Amino acid sequence: MLTRRNFGLATLAFAATTAGWRDPSAIANEETMTTTTTAPFEITKTPEEWRKILTPEQFQVLREHGTERAGTSPLDKNYAAGKYDCAGCDLPLFSSETKFNSGTGWPSFYKPLDNAVGNTVDKTYFMTRTEVHCRRCGGHLGHVFEDGPPPTGLRYCMNGVSLKFVPKATG
Repeated sequence: MLTRRNFGLATLAFAATTAGWRDPSAIANEETMTTTTTAPFEITKTPEEWRKILTPEQFQVLREHGTERAGTSPLDKNYAAGKYDCAGCDLPLFSSETKFNSGTGWPSFYKPLDNAVGNTVDKTYFMTRTEVHCRRCGGHLGHVFEDGPPPTGLRYCMNGVSLKFVPKATG
């Protein structure tokens, strides 16, 4: 039965989710972040050191596991030849050859470069997803889903602000 109280709670939950609210317990603690590897990240910095080299939006996404608004990244519609590096540590992550238009509003790829990314389990927003992070600095990149094109069937849905496009050299 839909009561005024249940309706109010549902409205509050929806508003918090669409406003970008995250459960404080879901924000990553870099010292205890669970990864698919047991080794520490090659590049580690204090939050203050990261803030000196990242824009506020990059810091919020890469270090605090935020999400940029859909459709705001110019990299979503970029189809030039090149590679996409981590905005935090410059590790090459994706090739333009594996980029595709997913229609989601975020840059999407069907395959990362070898030894470029790691995964964590993300249980925020009342669901379980596979988070993708840079294997070298641990920066949050986005999530991977099983609704991508062949040959992998995967969709690496990345935050454009977490990536740096490097055009392929000509000549």
